[in-house]
Amino acid sequence: MERERLGSRIGFIFLSAGCAIGCGNVWKFPWMTGQNGGGAFVLVYILCLLFLGLPAMVVEFSIGRASQASPVKMYQKLEKPGQKWHLHGILAMLGNFCLMAFYTVVTGWIVYYFVSFLLGKTKDIGFVGMITNPGINVGYLAAVVVIAFILLSFNIQSGLERVTKYMMTALLCLMLVLAVRSFTLPGAAEGLRFYLLPDFTKINFNVVVAAMNQAFFTLSIGIGSMAIFGSYIGRERSLMGESVNVIVLDTFVAIMSGLIIFPACTSLGLEVNAGPALLFETMAAVFNTMKGGRIWGTIFFLFMTFAAFSTVLAVCENILACVRELSGWDRKKGSVICAIIVFVSAITTALGYSVFHFQPFAEGSAWLDFWDFIVSNNLLPIGALIMTLFCTSDRFGWGWENFKAEANAGEGMKVQDWMKPIFKYFVPIVVIALYIIGLVNFSWK
Repeated sequence: MERERLGSRIGFIFLSAGCAIGCGNVWKFPWMTGQNGGGAFVLVYILCLLFLGLPAMVVEFSIGRASQASPVKMYQKLEKPGQKWHLHGILAMLGNFCLMAFYTVVTGWIVYYFVSFLLGKTKDIGFVGMITNPGINVGYLAAVVVIAFILLSFNIQSGLERVTKYMMTALLCLMLVLAVRSFTLPGAAEGLRFYLLPDFTKINFNVVVAAMNQAFFTLSIGIGSMAIFGSYIGRERSLMGESVNVIVLDTFVAIMSGLIIFPACTSLGLEVNAGPALLFETMAAVFNTMKGGRIWGTIFFLFMTFAAFSTVLAVCENILACVRELSGWDRKKGSVICAIIVFVSAITTALGYSVFHFQPFAEGSAWLDFWDFIVSNNLLPIGALIMTLFCTSDRFGWGWENFKAEANAGEGMKVQDWMKPIFKYFVPIVVIALYIIGLVNFSWK
């Protein structure tokens, strides 16, 4: 099967950033910030992106480009005979399915809010009423999955790359408009202080663990989502520079999301620590009390739809590539099979607040929390750790020199030898330490 190629560098950057940018930035990042001390969490999050996220992204891009394969095959192209690194490739593919088991449902919620504002049906809209309605959840989940895999059934350039370019451009423009609008609300300064001025007394191990997990979640690092796009590009540009570009775009959207949401929340005296419902309940309340709120709400949830679909398309492309390499199917047949599997697995989340009651952790938890725990707290950090060890172990893995040669091929920023201790020791030690602390301190019951 001939390897497909992206048509341009900007297509690669937008696709990779699109995979990173999504619900993790505009849904999860604000409520994680609200529950973890505001500006203190933002500061630690940015440090985690720089010292953990950037090295992990360079590593994942390098494995993908060197192997020219999906996660299920990439290790087999690079590992030494008899090694078992390729077992992580299967785990990475399963991780993508686990991510879509709740991400597609959240995307459906966003589309539902967009349609509600577009049709002017905003007064009776409610987050609890939505998530406990089986018809809404299953119907919008089905729409998200069908749309995603119809687009992916076309080749990479005419389908995924072209759509993502338009979506990302529109997303960035809409964010700027909404941020300016949020700044003009009365009382916005209080929200900006909470969001941008760190209170260092609120930084503890739990905040650091949450920031690391959020950094890996928002960048989609550790389950091969970035490796697949590395496999679609040539060697004209070095991967350190391209990783910086993707992270800058991703961080811009995350920070801008907070600049939109927190001033709006404090302007109306709404809770900033409302958790997963923050985006939906507070923003709907804000728009319902604003002049022209229906228009602004429609624009906001349109932008949210773009952001969510950018990740759904990117991760489902990863799933599709894995399945096609294992089966030899063409895009259309693979898309049908993958759509069915994603839909069936996501039914658990879609009906988790109504029919399939499941409380895996603390009181009030559901299937969404279970899938999020599997992905964010386990598969992403463990996957980033495995990939980093694979690339830096000369005896047991691919090796530093091979990794550096691949990462540095082409023009742009280079991986330097003085960075080796960061990749080889700092990243693994910090990830292992925070992973263990996170499991010990997790609210199991």
